[in-house]
Amino acid sequence: MGEAEEQVPDPIPHDRHSVKYGSAPGGPAFPGQAQDPLYGYFAAVAGQDGQIDADELQRCLTQSGIAGAYKPFNLETCRLMISMLDRDMSGTMGFNEFKELWAVLSGWRQHFMSVDSDHSGSVDSQEMQKALATMGFRLTPQAMSAITKRYGSHGKIAFDDYIACCVKLRALTDSFRRRDAAQQGMVNFQYDDFIQCIMSI
Repeated sequence: MGEAEEQVPDPIPHDRHSVKYGSAPGGPAFPGQAQDPLYGYFAAVAGQDGQIDADELQRCLTQSGIAGAYKPFNLETCRLMISMLDRDMSGTMGFNEFKELWAVLSGWRQHFMSVDSDHSGSVDSQEMQKALATMGFRLTPQAMSAITKRYGSHGKIAFDDYIACCVKLRALTDSFRRRDAAQQGMVNFQYDDFIQCIMSI
């Protein structure tokens, strides 16, 4: 498997140096944060602790319009998004994590739009494979078939399900890569470790 290309232009302009993949988990507001255009969306739903949960993330992303003409993200997809970046296992997301998520979502949306040529809001298995390939994922036909069955309906994968799939693929790939110290594409899992890995995503 490869790694997704997540550093792409965002629809909302901001300081390019402030959005970096792998930034530290977010926390309460810091000086200058209020000037970031993204902070308005985040602050509108975040509490005084500067954190948002899945329900708040869903409202935040819906209000921001990042899904564009596509259907807004459902609550389960928002839970997956938080778990992907929840490094402190708090079940919430800070502003820095939100900015990282925004950059990743922007990239994934561009890949989806590039293969959704008829603007139907869904892609078939071949289009999905093309989108994932452009992000660096090299999956077998068997793996793609499993993805289509899991995330598709009548052979089509909607935007929200596509994002959920991308979140899961990234989280599983990151978890696998951490255990593949020799970078050989093979790891040994203890049963408990395997369950924790799957359940944390």
